[in-house]
Amino acid sequence: MKKQSIAEIKGLLNEDNLTSEEWQMLIDDERKGVQTLLKSYHRKKERERLLIKQFEEMQQYENKAYINGADKIAGVDEVGRGPLAGPVVAAAVILPKDFRLIGLNDSKKLKEDVREAYSSYIKAHAVSYHIAFIDNQVIDTVNIYEATKKAMYEALAGLNPSPDHVLVDAVHLPRLNCSQEAIIKGDASSISIAAASVLAKVARDQFMKELHKEYPGYDFDKNMGYGTKAHLEGLNQFGVTPYHRTSFAPIKEEVQKTFGQR
Repeated sequence: MKKQSIAEIKGLLNEDNLTSEEWQMLIDDERKGVQTLLKSYHRKKERERLLIKQFEEMQQYENKAYINGADKIAGVDEVGRGPLAGPVVAAAVILPKDFRLIGLNDSKKLKEDVREAYSSYIKAHAVSYHIAFIDNQVIDTVNIYEATKKAMYEALAGLNPSPDHVLVDAVHLPRLNCSQEAIIKGDASSISIAAASVLAKVARDQFMKELHKEYPGYDFDKNMGYGTKAHLEGLNQFGVTPYHRTSFAPIKEEVQKTFGQR
């Protein structure tokens, strides 16, 4: 085989279909550009290997449930406990047994464009999914923990078919009529919970970006309702919106300043 250009070799590596003879020629090629390409290729392959290993490890809870007789396993997770504004959002999802999305992880660990692409993929391939929003008024009435559970129950109730086993991120849901397992850091340990985490995060982020169009002074499209400097400055300048959680400090103090101590 004649010596090929760097561009041709890059194309061959991208195709990933080299013969053993072609590989040996690349290994023996002393050109710096070729060796750089080989190092880059091997780093990429190692990253892929680790992601595959991670995905397989994140199937452990699902595999155990299948062995124990479960057929429709739902993962459920929430986002938005900590923000000063906006809803808490939970998603529930049942994935097929052969579901495969290498790179799936806790939504907070994924870049925004990756999360959005994964959300679309999960929706397209899920057996069933449902997303539930609990608004700030309910949060202020029942407290954020109870609102979180309410969102999870609603997300699970929206699944069709209903699950026969539920994997939950850290929260126990006593009113479920099927078996469940609460997993600490479940969004980084279970593919079903990770998928729910992605769906919930993307849905809530989209809500906050739309809210920013109505209330642009708080940077909701960037902080998603969390108490950043820009958000607090917006509060100081424009006051409390109907979407702020009045039971949360410093919103509570802002309301008290405006309407007097209650």
